Amino acid sequence: MSKTDDALLARIANNEKLMSTDELTPGYRGELRRLLVAFVDSELAGAAGFVDTINKAPGMRERCTAARIVSEKFDHAQQALTLLEDFSVNTDLYVQSHPWDARLSRTIDLGNRRIGGDKRLNVFHYPFEGWLDSVVMNMLMGLASSIQLEELTHCSYAPLVAVMGEIAAREAEHAELGRKGLQKAIENGYSLEAAQASVDYWYPRVAATFGKSDSQRFEQDKAYGLRKTANADLLAKWESRMAEQLARIGLEARC
Repeated sequence: MSKTDDALLARIANNEKLMSTDELTPGYRGELRRLLVAFVDSELAGAAGFVDTINKAPGMRERCTAARIVSEKFDHAQQALTLLEDFSVNTDLYVQSHPWDARLSRTIDLGNRRIGGDKRLNVFHYPFEGWLDSVVMNMLMGLASSIQLEELTHCSYAPLVAVMGEIAAREAEHAELGRKGLQKAIENGYSLEAAQASVDYWYPRVAATFGKSDSQRFEQDKAYGLRKTANADLLAKWESRMAEQLARIGLEARC
């Protein structure tokens, strides 16, 4: 962290909010841009990957719900892209810059390893196997997203705070829609064994989105007021809440 950050860090330590990019140091600006890009790319990739499942939904209500989730994820990406305009990002070109629906082989496990291309979370590199599988992933990742994004609802950059409250709340709704969808799918004939197999696949991949427990980047983000809770603590919160929700359906985390 550069000495040019000292005055900014003092303001942040005093709980001041930064109101525009004009107030940012190069270090803060770079880290904020990284967070925004990772979020936008994940929402675009997540929405694009979920599109194909809409017509695989078993009923009209489920199709409407899936379409709503896709639409809201695109809206989340648009809100964050608007913030990136202050970083000289051409949003129209940005949206066209990657094949957001592209997926890798389902047999690959990237863990926390970064690969080239866009900056989506690794979990959005894996394809779905049918409706039940997509509902399970939506339940697990929706809860993870709401927990992770809650960090940003109190961050030091005011424009991000202004949009992230609604976005985090919507992600929590997506998780609940996933839970209800999974419960209904099982009630309508999908087997617990198939649901458990899907949980076994997605659980470690969603857990990996919380990052490494010894991340050095967290300390930097914490000093900048962009984060406050360590990766391991966020993961533990997700694991506890996920275990409770899975148990209510007759499923468990087995990894």
